[in-house]
Parts: sequence; structure tokens; C-alpha cells
Amino acid sequence: MTSEVSRRLPGDPPPADAIARMLRVDHAGEYGATRIYEGQLEVLGHGRAGVIRQMVEAEGRHLARFETLLRERRVRPTLLHPLWTVAGYTLGAATALLGERAAMACTVAVEEVSDEHYRRQAEQLGNADPALRETLLSFRDDEIAHRDLAIREGAQESAGYDLISAVVKTGSRLAIWLSTRL
Repeated sequence: MTSEVSRRLPGDPPPADAIARMLRVDHAGEYGATRIYEGQLEVLGHGRAGVIRQMVEAEGRHLARFETLLRERRVRPTLLHPLWTVAGYTLGAATALLGERAAMACTVAVEEVSDEHYRRQAEQLGNADPALRETLLSFRDDEIAHRDLAIREGAQESAGYDLISAVVKTGSRLAIWLSTRL
């Protein structure tokens, strides 16, 4: 199986640059997820949000792994890191202000985009970097579990579920696009 990273066209970035972009955007995504959950916890209160605490711990482990990979591979984080600090927290707090189910609706949307994103990256890597591919697929499994947990917690019964989902997915995809490039 040939990977997308190895099927380069003239003008495509070298494989090391493509992998650096993956690491940069994944670090940004995991950082943004931790900020979303921190905003939700602040609004909902730490005592009432055991499910969110479980998810933020997993995202924190993912973030720590990407921070290590950035250092080991000498990849800089996205230039938009300060923006994601504010945007992630604001999104988390705003959805939590709408209630616990709305916070869970936010989680479903973010994790569905993360699932697509990690799957696509793993396909692009193919066998070019087996260890990174395994990390991405493992983290993807965690994101799917978070989505499923949020659904069980009533995300789809949230008032405005479709609107929350559409807005959060659009914002998440835009953040991915920007963080890959900057």
C-alpha cells in the first residue's frame, strides 16, 4: 500500500513537511479540545461534570504526546496558539451556558470532526511513519469513545442540536485548515 505522503506531485511539500503539518495541527486540535473542556468545567462546576473531567484527562494525555512529538521532531506549534487559547475556552463556556446537553452536543461535533481528521491522516501516512499512524488511530479511538459517551449523556436531545453541531463542525474544520498552514 502506497501512502499519500509518498505519492508526491511536483510542488508538493516533502514528506517531512507533510508530517510536520500533521503534528502541528494535531497539537493545536488537542490543545483546543482541552480548552473547550476547561471552559465547560468552569461554567458547569467541577462537581457536576465527571464525564467532562474524564474527557479532558484523555485530551490532556493526547496533548502531552503531541508536545513530545513536536519537541522530538523539532516542529513548531501553530502560530494561532494564542487564538485557540481564547476560542476553545469561549466555545466550551458558551455551550455549557446553554446547559449540560449543549456542552455534550459540542463534544459530539468536535469528536466527529476529529474522527474524520485522524482517519484521513492515518490513510495519508500509510506505512510512511507506522508509530505516528498507530498514535493517530489510538487517539481516534478515544475521540470516538468521547463522541459515544456524549451521545449517551443526551447530546442529541439538546435544544438547537443541529445548529450547535453545524457551527462547531464548521469552526473545527476551519481551525484545522488554518492550523495546518500557519
